Amino acid sequence: MIVYCVEVQVVPGKEEDFKAASLKNHQETRKEPGNIRFDVLQQSEDKSRFFLYEAYSSQEAVIAHKETAHYLEWRETVAPWMAAPRKGTSHSVCAPLEPGQW
Repeated sequence: MIVYCVEVQVVPGKEEDFKAASLKNHQETRKEPGNIRFDVLQQSEDKSRFFLYEAYSSQEAVIAHKETAHYLEWRETVAPWMAAPRKGTSHSVCAPLEPGQW
């Protein structure tokens, strides 16, 4: 399993637009066969900061996700709302290792 953690800082005033676009991306991503989890989180103290937590079954599933129409649409839609470039980091899962425990 591979987990991507993506930090996003949105231009103030665009938080609701970002959430709406990200919810649509979340709903479609969850339908992908290689997606295990996709969380969209908004920071409590600073509403313009978001965190996307994405878990995939393999690197191939990550690559396939980045080629989907919904991901490409999300990326294009939210680009002008970014206060800074989004920062994504890849992680290997240590625990839990069983997909049923996610």
